Amino acid sequence: MTPHTATALRRSPSATGQQSEQAPDTEAKVRCLESFLAASDAGARAQRIETHMSWVLVGRTEVLKLKKPVCHPPVDYSSVEARECNARRELRLNRRLAPGVYLGLLALQWHDGTLSAVPETYLRPDRQTVDWVVVMRRLPQERMLDEVIRRGELLPRDVDALVGTLAAFYRGAVHADIDEGEYAARLRHGLALGASVLEQFASVLPGVHEACQRTHDALLMHEGLLRARVAERRLVEGHGDLRAEHVCLVDPPAVFDALEFDARLGEVDPFDELCFLGLECDMAGDASVGPLLCTRMAAALDDTPPPALLRLYAAKNALMRARLSAAHLLETDPRHPEKWLPQASRYLKRVLVALSGT
Repeated sequence: MTPHTATALRRSPSATGQQSEQAPDTEAKVRCLESFLAASDAGARAQRIETHMSWVLVGRTEVLKLKKPVCHPPVDYSSVEARECNARRELRLNRRLAPGVYLGLLALQWHDGTLSAVPETYLRPDRQTVDWVVVMRRLPQERMLDEVIRRGELLPRDVDALVGTLAAFYRGAVHADIDEGEYAARLRHGLALGASVLEQFASVLPGVHEACQRTHDALLMHEGLLRARVAERRLVEGHGDLRAEHVCLVDPPAVFDALEFDARLGEVDPFDELCFLGLECDMAGDASVGPLLCTRMAAALDDTPPPALLRLYAAKNALMRARLSAAHLLETDPRHPEKWLPQASRYLKRVLVALSGT
């Protein structure tokens, strides 16, 4: 990464009629990053992608991620310091499973009406740093696991490679320091949150009551299994958001976009994450991936969780995804509103399928 400067003059009239300088807003920062990519990425025009928490700029060979200055408790990115801390944590966590993808950090520096995108190694101490940006190597979209599944092109060697990457990761992961009761309480809290959101849509989402109640009952019935996983020191600092769209089947597979905003949510049972990945592969069109990953990982980690625990994990993950889908419609101006109820319904059906053996 080399330094690049983009002018972002922000002036407004003062009480005396003079022009006074204002700090750059988010739009100015995004434009600066687009200019940075155009200069450093062979003139490529960046694609803007907006998420709840970030602006993502996709260039020809690089991707930049800028956090929005938002506060949605427990997440608070309203200060530059908080966004820097988050960027550094994102870099650290993702280099575990995608070391060649997460390249470093850019600082956005403001001085005398000019906004500059500066690699961290070129930081100017005499300028005001107004934001931090994560820099990634762009991965081929056609090799994302969900895309490969949708095309019906997933091969046994792809699964073998992914198992190898994840097994090495989990064997070397830091063990989570968590109390047995706290682990079960976290899952209960997640189910209660899911029910509180989904019940608002019960009139248009068939199966809400049954899915919520049966998952709650399964958790109460199998809380001992959850406590045993903690006692056996099976929980680790995992990925936290192991979706098919976060797996790229390059050589070796890159698993990216780890959950970074809440350390507690990253403290997981590897088989919980594998059940989540299996659910997302099922939603993409291949229900065989999840069971295969769990079977292969059990041998690789010398750890065979009870089937009842895997069913509970699958159900609670499907309920969580149903809740997140429906929650989009509670926003003031939801994007793609036609998408969320059908998606939530598909996840609710998978809750009931997962618990059909209990």
